[in-house]
Amino acid sequence: MNSSVRLSRVVLTLLLATALSSICAGQTYTVTDLGTLHGGTVSGAKAVNATGEITGYAYNSNDAGSDVFLYSGGTMTDLGTLGGKWAVGNGVNGSGQVAGYSTIASGGYHAFVSSGGKLTDLGDLGGGSAVAYAINDAGQVVGSAVTAQGSNHPFLYSSGKMTDLGTLGSPDGNNWWNTAQGVNKQGVVVGTSYDAQGNFFGFMWRNGTMIKLGTLGGAWSQAYAVNNKNQVTGVAYTRNGSAHAFLATNGVLKDLGTISDPTSTTWGFGLNDAGIVVGQSTFQSTYHAFVYSGGVMKDLNKLIPARSGWVLLTANGINNAGQIVGEGLHNGKQHGFLLTPQ
Repeated sequence: MNSSVRLSRVVLTLLLATALSSICAGQTYTVTDLGTLHGGTVSGAKAVNATGEITGYAYNSNDAGSDVFLYSGGTMTDLGTLGGKWAVGNGVNGSGQVAGYSTIASGGYHAFVSSGGKLTDLGDLGGGSAVAYAINDAGQVVGSAVTAQGSNHPFLYSSGKMTDLGTLGSPDGNNWWNTAQGVNKQGVVVGTSYDAQGNFFGFMWRNGTMIKLGTLGGAWSQAYAVNNKNQVTGVAYTRNGSAHAFLATNGVLKDLGTISDPTSTTWGFGLNDAGIVVGQSTFQSTYHAFVYSGGVMKDLNKLIPARSGWVLLTANGINNAGQIVGEGLHNGKQHGFLLTPQ
């Protein structure tokens, strides 16, 4: 074998090794399709607990409604509804309790918490409707409920009682963004509320006091999740009018940026105790799920195996093991997914 042939083979080997290394470096998550219930075509994953149990929604056999599910050990269990056609599981705690909302047989929608596979109606604040968004390991549930005056207010449900958390000064009226979205193990609640001037802001509620979180220099903000270190994520407007995901630490909001151009909108929907944030970004004419870690926001579609058939649209939750759940298109059909770090 002459030297030029040997050199060519060495170069080829190095190129292949580099390519394989690049491919493997990009495949940081494996993807699990959570499937559907009873032959329905659509599902979505909303939350994951410390042991990898997942909740969300799955359409029924004729796609005329959706049921709450609890996914555990590779099996999706149907938790049903509160008697209506539609239900969604939005949060799951370490005991496998699920919180969410469901339509009821007589119309309207109610918040629920599950126990032993049964959904229990949490009631309301006098206005007949409520939605639950999160639950902690103590079984405390947060969400939004209509008051007797017809306004939406954030609530904390604890020890069988639903408590109105109030607002940032919002007057009664059409103010549906008054809502609690997240709660940690200390019972610290985050969400969004209008103030007396009609602007809405993310808030942190702790020990009976609601604190405005502020913005990224713009007019408004929303808070979606809080970890056990009291860090908060959500979306806030910037000085130039864009809306970006943020990570708030000790009351200071950090702009997490975007995965494409600076004018893209990003939302932070979930975070773990390491401050790793997941969410959604506008991307060309659609949405892409992202993960923010180590000061960098990455498109999750670039961190899964190539030609997987997936387009990951939104990431809704992440646990301390780094497992991520959300919704995407798998071979063109919308399904819930679980990403597991390799």
